[in-house]
Formats: sequence, structure tokens, C-alpha cells
Amino acid sequence: MDNRFTDIINLIINSRANAIKTVNAELINLYWNIGEYISEKILQSEWGQSVVKELSEFIQTKEPDIKGFSDKNLWRMKQFYETYKDFPKLSPLVRQISWTHNLIIFSRCKSIEEKEFYLKLVKKESYSKRELDRQISSSFFERTMIGNSNFFPIIEKEFNQDITKIFKDTYIFDFLNLPEPHNESDLQKGLLQQMKNFILELGKDFLFVSQEYKVQVGNSDFYIDLLFFHRGLQCLVAFELKADKFRPEHLGQLNFYLEALDRDVKRKNENPSIGMLLCKDKDSEVVEYALSRSLSPTMISEYKTQLPDKKLLQQKLHELFDGEHSHQS
Repeated sequence: MDNRFTDIINLIINSRANAIKTVNAELINLYWNIGEYISEKILQSEWGQSVVKELSEFIQTKEPDIKGFSDKNLWRMKQFYETYKDFPKLSPLVRQISWTHNLIIFSRCKSIEEKEFYLKLVKKESYSKRELDRQISSSFFERTMIGNSNFFPIIEKEFNQDITKIFKDTYIFDFLNLPEPHNESDLQKGLLQQMKNFILELGKDFLFVSQEYKVQVGNSDFYIDLLFFHRGLQCLVAFELKADKFRPEHLGQLNFYLEALDRDVKRKNENPSIGMLLCKDKDSEVVEYALSRSLSPTMISEYKTQLPDKKLLQQKLHELFDGEHSHQS
């Protein structure tokens, strides 16, 4: 690279980083203010639980392009405000990390000291969501407190941060009404796109809803690979594509998604959601249905006659992965 121009590249990188930080701080500030507003309304007995759901629906009706204001996320804002309102010294810190990182910290850490510890750690170390989860699960705070009480002076030095790593948060993109960046690899994205097209070609009954559809459970977000609505069965159909060997926990994860869909997304007049798990490793293709336990044998039989044939999906999986493999080699 021409060394004459590196200063300009650095200016661009720094300005981008500053812009992302500013937007994130504004987003956290908004969530804080909404949380405070809801908290005070409930404290004064002016609002009950149903009002928050009405507020969410009102926002979605008035501003259909704005995301991030589901009733679940509104309750999280209230919890966020109530967690930190009595600790003003932490106010700047919570605005310097993403909403997803904040969610993990205020929902998983017990004491305010532990929360402060991880807030500082994320800011200084630019932890990804996964790294933060792993450190909390490994009791890093407790081990550090026992072994080294001078931990914070050590981490006070600035690291060469990759700012996009800490702020690659879907909530920022929702806030700016920009398309979400997909976390999965280009290969996975390509496979999902091809599988989506194949399913739509199978029959007119499948209506595409979303790729990487977000479901919120507690203070965690999960993403369903492909979500459709089936007109004949009058239900949501979730597809999960796994580029590895079939494992029972894959089916467990899909059932978990279906429960979230039935609880929060399914309408009263619709049937229970169903899932299709597509697994492909180097030796085999496995396709499994995930069906609600509340379905009668008659309904299960009806579902299976209208869903894509397992053998057909296995064949398509084989073609997709073989095509990708030969394309890469």
C-alpha cells in the first residue's frame, strides 16, 4: 500500500468509528429515556402490562419502518433504567457499549460491582457478544477479584480496537432503518438464498416472511434462518440449515424457536408453527420435522401431506452443497 495515503485512511477509519460511537450513545440514551418514562408510569399506577404492549403496537402502526420497539424490548428498557438509575457514575459507561452487550451484562451479572467490571472490560477489550458470554460463564469477575485486586489499572491502557467488533449490533441498524448486516458467512448466505428460492418454487402456498428472523426470549435474541407462512396449513414454517451432522440439540433449538413463535408471533386464528431442520455433513443429508406437541395425530398427518417431501429436500441439500463444494474447488 502507498504509504503517502495512510494518514487519509486513518482519518476515514477514525471518523467512521466516531460516527458509530455517537449513534450508539444516542440509541442507548433513547432506550434509557423510554425506560425511565415507562418505569415512572408504572410506579404511579398509570400503566399496566397491557399498556406497554399497546405502546409497542402503536409505534409499529405509526412508524412501520422502525424496529427495536417490541413489547419485550420496551420491558428491557425499563429494566435497564431501573438497574442503573441509582448509579450515575456508570451512566457514561453504558452508553459506550452496544445494547446487546448491555442486555447480557444487566441480565446475567448479579451485583453492581460485577456489572461495572464487565462494562469496563467490554469497553477496553472490545469483546464480541460471544466473548463476553464466555467470560461471564467462566466466572472471570470472581476469579479476578480473588486473584488480582489491581485488575482495572491494568486494563486502563487503550487497546488497538476494532470498533466494528463491539458495535456490530442489529439494534443500531434498526435504529437507523438500515438493512441488518448478516453475521453468517457468504457461503451460508448463498445456501440460504438458494434454499429459499427452492422452497418458493415448490408451491404457491409458501409465502416468504424473512431471512434471519429475530425472536426475543428474555434478554436474549435468536435468529431463525428462514421463516415462511404456509397458506394451506395457515401456520408459520421455520427452516434451519445446519452445515454439519445431525444432532438432537439442533432439533431442541428449533423446538425452542417454535415455542417463541407460537407465544409472540402466531395470531389467534393461525395453527401452531412447524419447523424443518436441514442438516448436511460430508456423508449424509438429514431432514427432520419439528411439530408442536399440542397437535393431534390428524393434524400431524395433514401437515405432513402439505409439507415438502423429506426426500426432495435431502436431494436439494445434496445438490446445494455439492454445487458449492465444486464451485469452491
